[in-house]
Amino acid sequence: MSPATKVRRRKLPWYLRPFKWLLWFIAISAIWVLIYVVVPPPVTFTMLADRNGITKDWTGLSHIDRNMVRAVIAAEDGKFCSHDGFDREAIEQAIERNAKGKRLRGGSTISQQTAKNVFLWQGSGWTRYVRKVPEIWFTFLIEKIWGKRRIMEVYLNVAETGIGTYGVEAGAQRYFRHGAAKLSPAEAARIAAILPLPKKREAVSPSGFTRRYGNMIRARIGVVRRDGLDRCVYD
Repeated sequence: MSPATKVRRRKLPWYLRPFKWLLWFIAISAIWVLIYVVVPPPVTFTMLADRNGITKDWTGLSHIDRNMVRAVIAAEDGKFCSHDGFDREAIEQAIERNAKGKRLRGGSTISQQTAKNVFLWQGSGWTRYVRKVPEIWFTFLIEKIWGKRRIMEVYLNVAETGIGTYGVEAGAQRYFRHGAAKLSPAEAARIAAILPLPKKREAVSPSGFTRRYGNMIRARIGVVRRDGLDRCVYD
């Protein structure tokens, strides 16, 4: 066939190209999430950006003490088993609080934090708002594809638990010299207490706010156990 008789491929009109890119994003993100159903996330953008190096040790949920699961639910997301990835009441309260000029506070669930930690980036300012749309999408995907147990398992393995330390197994070894399989309520509560600011808070011999917060989480562990707020992770 001569060059003159070749069928020319028509270029997509410029106004339709965003839809093409959107379809590619949907397809790639869905495949990415599907892969992580069975494959542990090898690294995250947060880890790659950490100048302190990376210490981590992937540990299946069956080898993580239930106290740790209860501690993060008590500290981070008491409605983990009852919401669809988004705690609308917490979001509304955060918006109201921030609108009044009080200290900025988010309404992120464990599912949203997992989506952000695994597939996106950290950061504040305008990048935080750019991240919100894909964060919502990835949260929707992992809720539908992974389910609560897998979300919890991944969260407990990618969350930053200290300087250059990721996951509760590495955190338990760092602070208490034993694995996450036998964390006491007090130890689990201390790790959960430092999660919001792992580079600034200390799990060993904490003082001030961190100590009080850890004690509060420890008390709430009993509530999580009593009310079965971790049931979806184990059923």
